[in-house]
Amino acid sequence: MPSTRHALIAGATATALLLAGCAGAGGGGTGGGDGESINVLMVGNPQMEDIAKLTKSTFTKDTGIKVNFTILPENELRDKVTQDIATQAGQYDVATIGAYEVPIWEENGWLQELGSYADKDKGFDKDDLLKPMVKSLSGEDDKLYALPFYGESSFLMYNKEVMAEKGITMPERPTWQQVADIAAEVDGARPGMKGICLRGLAGWGELGAPLTTVVNTFGGTWFTEDWQAQVNSPKFKEATKFYVDLVRKHGEAGASQAGFTECLNAMSQGKVAMWYDATSAAGSLEDPKSSKVAGKVGYAYAPTVETANSGWLWAWAWAMPKTTKKADAASKFMLWASSKEYEELVGEELGWSRVPAGKRASTYANPEYAKASAAFGDVTLQSIQQANPSDPGLQARPTVGIQFVAVPEFQDLGTKVTQEISAAIAGKTSVDKALNDGQKLAEEVAQKQK
Repeated sequence: MPSTRHALIAGATATALLLAGCAGAGGGGTGGGDGESINVLMVGNPQMEDIAKLTKSTFTKDTGIKVNFTILPENELRDKVTQDIATQAGQYDVATIGAYEVPIWEENGWLQELGSYADKDKGFDKDDLLKPMVKSLSGEDDKLYALPFYGESSFLMYNKEVMAEKGITMPERPTWQQVADIAAEVDGARPGMKGICLRGLAGWGELGAPLTTVVNTFGGTWFTEDWQAQVNSPKFKEATKFYVDLVRKHGEAGASQAGFTECLNAMSQGKVAMWYDATSAAGSLEDPKSSKVAGKVGYAYAPTVETANSGWLWAWAWAMPKTTKKADAASKFMLWASSKEYEELVGEELGWSRVPAGKRASTYANPEYAKASAAFGDVTLQSIQQANPSDPGLQARPTVGIQFVAVPEFQDLGTKVTQEISAAIAGKTSVDKALNDGQKLAEEVAQKQK
C-alpha cells in the first residue's frame, strides 16, 4: 500500500467511525448501567429516524443507558465523521458507517472488533446475518468490525397506476434504454409529474453511487486492474452523458440538489413516475402514513446495458471507534439495534414494511414481513445476493466495490468529480469538461496506487 494511503484513510475512516460510533462493541471502558449515556452519530435516513424515536421507551427503559443521537444528512455526516475521527476527538461512541469505510478504517486501526460481542450474545444469532453483509463489514482478518443495521442493493421503483394508464408494462429486468423511453412517455402523465428521479446531488455516496452503477453496466470503470484512470474514457463518458441527459430531460425539478432524501420525497408524494435508487427505500414508499403511493409501486431489478446485473451493495452499519470509553454500553446498544428483537419492535410499533431489512435471512422468512414486503422483498433479497463487488463490470478492477472504489482517496476523488457532474446537470458546465477535469484527478490517485 502506498505510504500516502494511511494519511488519506483518516478522512474516510473518520466518516465511518463517527457513523459507526453507535455500535460501540469492544475496546476499553466500562459501563452499561443506570445513568450512563452514549453519543451516537447517524445518517438522516428514515430507518435512523425510527430508532431515534423508539430507543427511549424501549432500550433506555430496559437498560438505563441514555442514547444521545446526532442525525445529519449523508454528506454532512461524512464531513462530521472525518473531523472527529481524523483528530481522534472521541466525541462519539457509535456511528453509522458503510461497506466502503469498514475495511479501510479497520486497516488503520480505528475500529473496535465487534464479532466477539455478537458471539457472546446468544440472542443476536450472528449466523443469521446475510453473507454479503458480513463479508462487506469484515476486515482482512475476517473479523466483523461493524454490525449491519440494514442492507441494500439498488433497483427501479415505478408508479404502477401511471404505467397502467399509459399502457406500459415494465420489464422485470429493464435496460437503461427502456427506462429512458418510458421516462419520456410518462413525463407529464399527471400535472407536475416528471418521468424519473435520479440523484444529482454531489457526493461520492450521493450522485456517485447510482452513476457508478450506470458506468459499470455501460462497460466503463473508474480504474483498470493496473490502475489506469478511465474517467474520460469512451464508456465512462457515454454512461455519464446518458445519465445527465436523462435527468435533465425527464428528471425531477432541481435535480442537481436532489439526493436520496429528495428523491424519496418526490416518489412518495407522486411527483415522479420512476426512481432508481436503494432497495431500502421501499419500506418508506409502502408506509401509508407518509407515502401517497403506498400499494401503488412496482419494483424491477436495476437496469442494465451490457452486464447481467447492476445493483449496488451497501450496508449502513453500527461501528465503534477505539476512542470510546463506553464500550460496554455502546456494544449493548449496537447489538440491540441490529437484533431480531428490534426488527420485531419496528414491525409491531411502526409497521412491518418499515423494518430495517436486508441483513438477516430470518427477516425474509417472517410471515408478517413477507406479507408487508410482498411487492419488493424477493427483488431486494435477490439483488443483494446477486451483487458482486469483486466483479461488477466488464473488466477486472484493482479493488472491490460496485458503486465505489475501495481506497481512501476515492472519498475525495468521487466527491470532486461528482461536483463537476452535478454542475453539468445544472447546465453550468459540459460533461466533457467535467470528465476531463476528473481524469486529471483520477490520474493523481492512480499514480499513488501504482
